[in-house]
Amino acid sequence: MRVVIVGCGRVGSALATRLVNEGHDVRIIDREPKTRTLLPAGFPGQVLHGNGFSRTLLEAAGIEHADAFVAVTSGDNTNIVSARTARETYRVPIVLARIYDPRRADIYRDLGIPTIASVRWTVNRLHEMLLHRHLTPELGFGNGETLLLRSQLPAHLTGRRLGELEVDGEIRLVEVTRGGRSFLPTRSTPAEPDDLITFAVSAEALTRLRGFLDKELGT
Repeated sequence: MRVVIVGCGRVGSALATRLVNEGHDVRIIDREPKTRTLLPAGFPGQVLHGNGFSRTLLEAAGIEHADAFVAVTSGDNTNIVSARTARETYRVPIVLARIYDPRRADIYRDLGIPTIASVRWTVNRLHEMLLHRHLTPELGFGNGETLLLRSQLPAHLTGRRLGELEVDGEIRLVEVTRGGRSFLPTRSTPAEPDDLITFAVSAEALTRLRGFLDKELGT
């Protein structure tokens, strides 16, 4: 896969290094030549210097044949303009961008560009780690608003219907692992000792899910 990355800071350089180590064709653009020092010695990808929204530079990086484009500079405006150029002018199939001001997320959403909002994502993960230690995060969606979590079902829920743990718009049971085998439960499936449950849950409903797992339902 050919990936063009605009921004060679800590995030961009780490992503570029990981991708080239996996065998991908990586082209990276940054305004500051000194940022190349963040890349490992002998970095095999192409490194260009200048504005990430310059069409001349983007074309020199091979964006016309790119499979993916990632904008991770320190400036929201640069990320917006370069991501939009990649999406609308060059029709790159996958376009991702980093934002610092979550209020700008609507701009990207209207353009159909998935975003990573650093502050919001970090706050959500810290909150999970502080208050929901027994819920193991498997995957996050968007900026952490929806999560995929796993938890071993506590003994006091043995025999209860798994559907009692679901809440419309907040908590859904996705999968049960029982005795080393995985299956999709129905709402009437009874819980058994040592069930490992995968939940899809709204980040705002984590406290509610924790309450279900910490005490008897309805008490």
